[in-house]
Amino acid sequence: MSDLKQTLSDNIKTSMKARELERVKVLRNVHSVIKQIEIDRQIELDDAGVLEILQKQLKQRQESLGIFTENGRDDLATKEQFEIDIINEFMPKQMNNDELAALVNAEIATQGATSMRDMGSVMGVLKNKTAGLADPALISKLVKDALQG
Repeated sequence: MSDLKQTLSDNIKTSMKARELERVKVLRNVHSVIKQIEIDRQIELDDAGVLEILQKQLKQRQESLGIFTENGRDDLATKEQFEIDIINEFMPKQMNNDELAALVNAEIATQGATSMRDMGSVMGVLKNKTAGLADPALISKLVKDALQG
């Protein structure tokens, strides 16, 4: 079992003992998504796979939060924010914009990328280097900006 899955399971048990029912509900939901993917694919996920699922869960909730906030549904927005906060506890520290920009510029220089045609190869390497550490959409924007001049 991956360390991240074990940490998640341990947190579920601790939260159950502390009778934090809402927290248990969120953690079980995330755990069930991980289990379902493992059953569907007939594999055991490593930390990178679990992290990818956590990112997707986080992104779904952030999109929902935006919609609920936009439509004045503060009750639902509060619930989504609570879930986001819990999932974020399991995410590694995110890279800041300066670190990302430096990494993007270094990779472009390493590959000798000069045009948008090179974006795919640059993104492929950066996606692996920043797995779980940064939003891929932000990385894509930085690469695009750097390659367009």
